[in-house]
Amino acid sequence: MSAPASTSRQLALGVLATSMLMTVLDGSIVTVAMPAIQSDLGFTPVGLSWVVNAYLIAFGSLLLLAGRLGDLIGRKRMFLLGTGVFTAASLLAGVAASPGVLIAARFLQGVGSAMSAAVGLGILVTLFTEPRERARAIAVFSFTGAAGASLGQVLGGVLTDALAWNWIFFINLPIGIAALLVALPALPSDRGLGLRAGADVIGALLVTSGLMTGIYAVVTIEEYGVGSAHTLGFGALTVALLAGFLVRQAKAANPLMPLRILRSRSVAGANLVQMLMVAALFSFQILVALYLQKVLGYGAAETGLAMLPAAAVIGVVSLGVSARLIARFGERNILLAGLLLLVGVLGLLTRLPVDADYVTDLLPVMLLAAGFGLALPALTSLAMSGAEEQDAGLASGLFNTTQQIGMALGIAVLSTLAASRTESLTAAGRPTAEALTGGYHLAFAVGTALVVAALAVAFTVLRRPAQQPGTGEQDAQQTEAPQTEAQQPEAPKTSDAPKKSEPALTAL
Repeated sequence: MSAPASTSRQLALGVLATSMLMTVLDGSIVTVAMPAIQSDLGFTPVGLSWVVNAYLIAFGSLLLLAGRLGDLIGRKRMFLLGTGVFTAASLLAGVAASPGVLIAARFLQGVGSAMSAAVGLGILVTLFTEPRERARAIAVFSFTGAAGASLGQVLGGVLTDALAWNWIFFINLPIGIAALLVALPALPSDRGLGLRAGADVIGALLVTSGLMTGIYAVVTIEEYGVGSAHTLGFGALTVALLAGFLVRQAKAANPLMPLRILRSRSVAGANLVQMLMVAALFSFQILVALYLQKVLGYGAAETGLAMLPAAAVIGVVSLGVSARLIARFGERNILLAGLLLLVGVLGLLTRLPVDADYVTDLLPVMLLAAGFGLALPALTSLAMSGAEEQDAGLASGLFNTTQQIGMALGIAVLSTLAASRTESLTAAGRPTAEALTGGYHLAFAVGTALVVAALAVAFTVLRRPAQQPGTGEQDAQQTEAPQTEAQQPEAPKTSDAPKKSEPALTAL
């Protein structure tokens, strides 16, 4: 490959990673600034939660639709539109002077994030087809997702303390504009399949409304309760809408989501593992921050800095280690190793004392977060390797959708369990700090169980047939000895990605 072409691909990777970083940062940077936002704009406690919920609902419910539309109208076009919407919505959020305007801006940010994030992986896997290059590109992309949440807490605390909460949104403006200017020449142009290849309006309405209803039901569990008529009613409606969507996809001439994508063991298994893992890690990313502030008395900036070692170790592992390990041992083995480390992370958190010492009690937990730097790149590779090229945008959207569903479930279930346990301990006469810690312990224990479940799914569902070529050590041998491939003219390099996906699609 020529130097200019290689440079263009690296620029494209930088743009895609930057966009993912903005998306992830925007989901976490707000959490540290919430008290300042509530004080300045006069939010009620219930209303304040919608600063997060509005973003989650729009983002999570539109990812699948945006991913498929990217395949149809062109992924570059969808990416540019999404980045533009997100940047404009960030400006609106920064100048918001009332709760209603901020919530509306956060919803629009979610729309823009869904449009750009849904096609990011799809663009990446079509740019990098050689196994070693793709592994490295996915490692960079995954780092931004794995470390972005921790970086968001650091940045949110620093900006809120040094300037004002508005700057957690204003900072997106120069980044978004720069991303647009670089993306225009750097991203490859694609015409897409055309709307006639999959313009399933009924399917789009069913899946979008179903996901939106489901995420709404989940994020309001803490307010209404798990067994309330509100939660059960919206839950039943969600099941009905999504079941209708699946029936529609099986019968539609041009389905929005061809069900063949779910026949891939790697796609289905990786998405299920991710949903469980992300739900569990909410307890690490958010509840540890709450523990530091509410129990240990850390400030916003101190909390962000305390979480920084986790972001650093995730970055080192994602960027410097994961690609080599995946090439040598295979995605599945590295995923299992990463999940085992995450079991250790959450297991240690169940033993946090009320008067924890950072160096002895918390720093080891931050360092074991390296497991996330191993698990996420491996999951990303597995989820995308089973999709054919024409479904790359859809597979990307599906992967991001399950991530958001997992996050919403983690927020709703684990925070509800922690709050309920804290209330019962407070009612029993325990001191506030001890009651809060007891609530977090329960959430960490449930999170540990979720990661164990993810580990079980990864071990069983992602077990590949022995006859399937091109995986694990064979991939490592190919990437370590490219001259062997050069001696095989019957396997042209340009067809490497589609050929790798065929066995996965016929595995079941």
